[in-house]
Amino acid sequence: MTSVMFSSKRSKPLMAAIFLLLGLLMSTIIGIQSIGICYGTLGDNLPSAPEVVQLHQSSGINRMRIFDPNPATLEALRRSGIRLIVGVPNNDLQALASIPNAATDWIQSNVLTYTPDVDIWCIAVGNEVSPTNPPTSQFANYLLPAMKNIQSALLAAGLTQIKVSTASFSQLLGSSFPPSQGSFSDGVSSFINPIISFLVENDSPFLANIYPYFSYTGDSQNIPLPYALFTAPGVVVQDGNLQYQNLFDASLDAIYAALERSGGANLQIVVSESGWPSEGDPAATVENARTYYTNLLNLVKGGTPRRPGQAVETYLFAMFDENQKGGLETERHFGLFSPSQQSKYQIAFN
Repeated sequence: MTSVMFSSKRSKPLMAAIFLLLGLLMSTIIGIQSIGICYGTLGDNLPSAPEVVQLHQSSGINRMRIFDPNPATLEALRRSGIRLIVGVPNNDLQALASIPNAATDWIQSNVLTYTPDVDIWCIAVGNEVSPTNPPTSQFANYLLPAMKNIQSALLAAGLTQIKVSTASFSQLLGSSFPPSQGSFSDGVSSFINPIISFLVENDSPFLANIYPYFSYTGDSQNIPLPYALFTAPGVVVQDGNLQYQNLFDASLDAIYAALERSGGANLQIVVSESGWPSEGDPAATVENARTYYTNLLNLVKGGTPRRPGQAVETYLFAMFDENQKGGLETERHFGLFSPSQQSKYQIAFN
């Protein structure tokens, strides 16, 4: 038998290279596994829930966010291997906050009925609720009590592995430029700070909806389109020793900075929505949407300038164009797939 001996001087660089390669490989694997899609159902021409689950699986997408506990969707997800965020609609917050046993009944009907066959890892209580935003301000006083009641119901049911959070958004920030100066606005501090404390106490993630598209269309004179699409050729924003070439990174790091100022320095951020429409506005084109989604998938594997090397779990918005959504025309064209299940962008998720 021939033995091969390595000197310590030669083996150290070799081992370092091996560990670096393994680290890069694991980062890539984690990044791929951290991509999900938001599945909305506001359309009259969408595939059935079993077909949607099969499309997720055949596309290599192993995470999903749904906005309400739709029984057909939950049934179709049994033993699918897809990890799930289940949403609690804003209209349900008052009842969950104030009616005895409402949260217990909600957990029984929408969680216990399906677990462990359905891999629910998080419940998103409310979506983009803000005390200063008229469409959702009516729900602000009910949000945290509803979150606490859902948390208590989960604990009583022994479901300690399921996290409770709420889907927030960038409009809660009073300052976001430069990203290191990110902070929540004075008008929402009494609303968001107790929520952050709740998340910290329960080791739950901060869910954030981040849309460079809306930032760009709201201020296109000052925000270059390449900066929003990840295609800027160089540094656009210099923030101390941190450099930003895209708006997504800057937006996410502004939220990290705001959380650090509000007692949530160690919270994980999960991007619960991000997308780009393909129709309805001059910037909403198939090519721009393809560019955005493709570059976003590559970027979130490696973290941000403020948090490098940390893959960011991200949910793309949305699975399909939804022809019954209200609002601007663009709202009906965020789908990665057409209702016929054809990929609009030929994006590789795996």
